[in-house]
Amino acid sequence: MFLASFLIGLREGMEAALIIGILIAFVRRQQRQDLTGKIWSGVTIAVVGSLVVGAVLTFGAYGLSFRGQEIIGGTLSLIAVAMVTWMVLWMVRMGGTIKGDLEGRAGSALARGQGRALFWIALVSVGREGIETTLMLWGWALQPLALVGAITGITVAAALGYLLFAGLVRINLSTFFTWSGSFLIIVAAGILAYGIHDLQEAAMLPGPYSGHPITPTDLRTGEVLVGPTDGPFWMASFPFGWAFDLTDTIDPSGWVATFAKGTIGFAPLMSWLEVLAWATYLAVVVPLFVRRVREARSRRRPSAPKATATGEAQPTETAQAAQVGEGPTPPPTAEAGEQEATNAPRKDTQCVA
Repeated sequence: MFLASFLIGLREGMEAALIIGILIAFVRRQQRQDLTGKIWSGVTIAVVGSLVVGAVLTFGAYGLSFRGQEIIGGTLSLIAVAMVTWMVLWMVRMGGTIKGDLEGRAGSALARGQGRALFWIALVSVGREGIETTLMLWGWALQPLALVGAITGITVAAALGYLLFAGLVRINLSTFFTWSGSFLIIVAAGILAYGIHDLQEAAMLPGPYSGHPITPTDLRTGEVLVGPTDGPFWMASFPFGWAFDLTDTIDPSGWVATFAKGTIGFAPLMSWLEVLAWATYLAVVVPLFVRRVREARSRRRPSAPKATATGEAQPTETAQAAQVGEGPTPPPTAEAGEQEATNAPRKDTQCVA
C-alpha cells in the first residue's frame, strides 16, 4: 500500500505543483506580483476542501449500515477510475500545451482586469487534483502505511515543484507523466476490481454474495463454485462464482497480498466479474494510452526539411519566417554550412515548469 499511495501522491502532487508554478511564473513575468496571493488563496482552499471531502467520506460512512458503506465505497471507486483514466489520457494529449492553456486563460483574465479569475483557476485546477487523489486513496484511508505513503509522495512532489520553479533541478516531465500514467492505469484497474467487489458484497451486482439461484453453488455442500473445473461441468462457476481461491496459499492479511492488492489489484480470492472488469479495462485503456503517447511524441518530434524535385532541401517555416525582410540570401557554401551547424543551438528536450 505504501508504494502505490506514494506514487499516487507523487503523481497528483506534481501535477498540482506544475499548475501552481506556471501561474506564479506567469504573473511575475507580467509584473503582477500582487496577484500571487490570490493564487495561493485558491490553492489553500482547494487543499482544505479536498481534506474535508476525504474526512466526510471516511467518517461519515460510519453511521451507515454495512450495505450502505459498500455501496458508497463501490460507487466512489468507479468514479475514481473514470476520473483517473480521463486525467491520464488528457495529460498525455495536452501535456505539451498545458502551459500555454493556463497562461492563455490567465492572460485573458488580466486583459479584462479580472485578477480574481486567477483565484478560481488555481482553485479549480488544484482542487481537481485533490479530489482525484482523495477518491483514489479513500479505500485505504484508515491504513497508516497508505497514509504515510501518500503524505510522503505529496511532500516530495512539493519539494520537486519548488526546485523546478527555482531552476535548481531539471526533470523531463513528459517522461515522468508517461511512466507514472502507465502505473496509474494499472492501479485504476485494481480500484475497478475493488469497486466491483464492494458492489457485489452489497448485492448491487450479481456474484458470489447474491445467493441461490444467481450464485452457482455445490448442490451437496452449498458452497460457491470456484474456478473453471469446479462443479458438474466445465466453467460452471462462470460468471457469478469465484474465479480462483488462493487463500490457502496466500494469507489475505499478509504483506504479499497487501502489496499485490495495492499495486496491481490482485487479491487471493476474486470473482469472475472482478477479473473480467480488471482484464477488460486494461485491454481497452492500455492500447489507447500507448496510441496517445505515440501521437504526442510524433507531435513533439521536429519535422525534416522537405526536398524539391532537384534534390535541394527546402527551408522550414521557421527559417522562412526568419528571412522575411532580409532580402535575397546567397547560396550557402560548404564552409558556411559547417559554421551554422557548429553554432546551431541545441534543442533542450527537457520540460521545465
